[in-house]
Amino acid sequence: MKAFRLDELDAERAANQGAYLQFLRERNMSVGLYALNAAEHDPQKPHNQDEVYFVVSGRALITVGSETTQVARGSVVYVPAQVPHKFHHISEDLRVLVVFSPPEA
Repeated sequence: MKAFRLDELDAERAANQGAYLQFLRERNMSVGLYALNAAEHDPQKPHNQDEVYFVVSGRALITVGSETTQVARGSVVYVPAQVPHKFHHISEDLRVLVVFSPPEA
């Protein structure tokens, strides 16, 4: 078994001065913590993998392709591979668990 604490993952991510920390990588998936602060710009580009976002905390809008929805704690969003997507209008610091399948390269 592998078990993780979000507060420890967020501290490790911050110590490495990055918005994203991959903390689990297996044969069929990888999992990371993505963080964007309020009013910050989301620089990500489309990925080669399917993604699932689970919003742990914060509030923002996300646009996937041509669809936009509001997300907050507890929201789950699926993003198909190669589809443009961005978080924006981040009104509260955002912490998001990201599951990639297959694993992120």
